Amino acid sequence: MLDQAYYDKAQEIIEQHGVAQASLIPIIQDIQTEYRYLPPELLSFVAKQLGINEAKAYSVATFYENFSFEPKGKYIIKVCDGTACHVRRSTPILERLYSELGLSKNKATTDDMLFTLETVSCLGACGLAPVLTVNDKVYPSMTPDAATELIQELRGGEA
Repeated sequence: MLDQAYYDKAQEIIEQHGVAQASLIPIIQDIQTEYRYLPPELLSFVAKQLGINEAKAYSVATFYENFSFEPKGKYIIKVCDGTACHVRRSTPILERLYSELGLSKNKATTDDMLFTLETVSCLGACGLAPVLTVNDKVYPSMTPDAATELIQELRGGEA
């Protein structure tokens, strides 16, 4: 059960966008931006406020890959595994990050909620391959060692 403050914030976001079915996507985008994930309870709340069937709201939220019902870390790292990045050796970068962060294909977020690691098919920066992003900031020409240094920087220099 979520704290009332979550519902109050959701109501504030709804009021910013207006109570209209067409506002569903911008509302849930803003909620996800606020909490780094889309709490299922808030999706149900939004559906009710907008007069939308809950199943329809869930079908929208699950259709778009951008929405996540699982909490994400403060730093969302996306490693590109598209053709250009893969050919230029993005896999060793991903493996290093899994090792550095204690994550795996089955566990994407660190226990301290600092990092979430995802792979994506393309980041649209093929000329800069291999590429990763941290919260949408692009890091070009990555190497496993550069990825380790980046993690240390993000941690604030802590080893």
